[in-house]
Amino acid sequence: MIVLNGGSSSGKSSIARCLQELLPEPWLHLGADTMVEALPPSLRSGGEGIGGLEGGDGTVEVGPAFAALDAAWTVGVAAMARAGARIVVDEVFLGGAASQARWRAALKGLDVLWVGVRCDPAVAARREAARGDRVAGMAAAQAKAVHLGVAYDLVVDSSRAAVADCARAVAARVAAAGSSDAPADGRAGTPA
Repeated sequence: MIVLNGGSSSGKSSIARCLQELLPEPWLHLGADTMVEALPPSLRSGGEGIGGLEGGDGTVEVGPAFAALDAAWTVGVAAMARAGARIVVDEVFLGGAASQARWRAALKGLDVLWVGVRCDPAVAARREAARGDRVAGMAAAQAKAVHLGVAYDLVVDSSRAAVADCARAVAARVAAAGSSDAPADGRAGTPA
């Protein structure tokens, strides 16, 4: 497993797609957007679901129904990895260290490479505006908050390096671990 954590518009999905081309074995790319897109529309507008994705000031709020489905999603992704799938997850740890702890518990016993994808808030905000599919302010609000208390094996900065260079750094860590299906020892490194 490779877990990429970063704020909205930080380049996680682009790095994941690049990794799929660079890594010698097939890797699935799943992410926070995959999970949100699978939700019924009624859970995408706040309340019991997730709010702030379609309006507001860029703050994302998570309700209890979304939290329960997100926890099930995490366990399901882990089950796929246990069944032999190589998976790159691009995530947004809205809860910082608590989000990582939830993923870490689900992934216990699996080899995991924890990657922080940093991006200067101003750069992320420009990308967000260019995309046109995100609420203004989300990228800047998440750029630093999603990394609070989170420990990584590797940190890349997509505002200082090209996406391909970030992906190559991740792929090099996978290769250094000895094989494409055992990227790391499952323990996170130093806090960000």
